[in-house]
Amino acid sequence: MTSIQIIEKDGQPAFAVVPIEIWERVRVLVEDLDDVATFDAALSAHDEFRIPFAVVKAEFEEGLHPVRASREHRRLTQDRLAQRARISKAYLSQIEGGKRAGSTATLRKLAGALQVPAGVLLER
Repeated sequence: MTSIQIIEKDGQPAFAVVPIEIWERVRVLVEDLDDVATFDAALSAHDEFRIPFAVVKAEFEEGLHPVRASREHRRLTQDRLAQRARISKAYLSQIEGGKRAGSTATLRKLAGALQVPAGVLLER
């Protein structure tokens, strides 16, 4: 049987002192619960745009430009995105290929057409 010491404060149990071998087993569970609570709180408090994992993966693993990664994720052709953003397909191609940076105004148009916050494209 394991001996657990109870320490009282004002006549009520306030602390439990447990042997270290029990604490080592319980500590992992407590940390896991703490992580879950932190994650749940972050999700419930976060109401901003989230970049889909497929887009992040395309950018960082495949090296795609954020415009192209978002466009492909939305299954849009360059023609269709250029039409939506009211820019030329050639200009879009140059932006996606890294040959041109794209003006702030153009990146804002592309963000609107892709339905992403402009900062997702401008922060690059």
